[in-house]
Amino acid sequence: MTTVSRSRRRSPMAGTPALSAAFVVLAVIAAIAWMLNGAPALPGAAADRPAASSSDSTAASSTDSAAQNAPAGTASSTATDPAAGAPALDTPLLAQIAALPVAATASVAGYERAQFGDGWKDPDRNGCDARNDILARDLTAVTFKAGTRDCVVATGELKDPYTATTIDFVRGNGTSEAVQIDHIVPLSWAWQHGAAGWTPDQRLAFANDPLNLLAVDGPTNASKSDSGPADWLPPDAAYRCAYADRFADVLTTYAMGIDDADRAALVAVAQTCV
Repeated sequence: MTTVSRSRRRSPMAGTPALSAAFVVLAVIAAIAWMLNGAPALPGAAADRPAASSSDSTAASSTDSAAQNAPAGTASSTATDPAAGAPALDTPLLAQIAALPVAATASVAGYERAQFGDGWKDPDRNGCDARNDILARDLTAVTFKAGTRDCVVATGELKDPYTATTIDFVRGNGTSEAVQIDHIVPLSWAWQHGAAGWTPDQRLAFANDPLNLLAVDGPTNASKSDSGPADWLPPDAAYRCAYADRFADVLTTYAMGIDDADRAALVAVAQTCV
């Protein structure tokens, strides 16, 4: 008689009740520890980033404090302005004004128009004096006096930048003065801010430099006289930014200084310019 074996597949844990109980206990302990300590952070999560050190926290606090205490409207740059009380360097014009050397207004003693040359000269040697060069540059519909090789301006129309008016220019006694050539940086002002120490050739070049010359309304130019920006600005406010820019360009080109009052006036204008 053949004996049939009745073997049954047994669970790996079957017959080991003690081991099963131990596994359950360990699982419970692990679950409690997980809840007490929090779930492990995923890679790249904030918990994986190192906590800020005390020195980092101090630096951040100092930065925040400095930002809170900074004057409103000032730039974050820590660049030092070369002049005392100079404005924040918010625009190229303000930066240019700030870079101008400090120069107190000196005495006008010794100044004469002849110190800058006797009348209009032709420093660029194009055959025309500086006055006619500027008239030809700044006027429209220009005609020239016959026989002057298109040098002496006879008539033209000026859109005056100082008053925003239009002036018909006619060369002649009693009419030529309607349009005058202004020295943006006046000669007497220049004398008091460094030009007294220049050579005669330097002063002559300055007086005839197209950068410093502008065709304008005659009476308005006469009212300006030798004033700097603190005492005179173009009546047409729309032109003041361009005027301040030209004034600063001339001073920069000739390495001239500026006094506090005129610097403040240029800054006030520059702060309104885009």
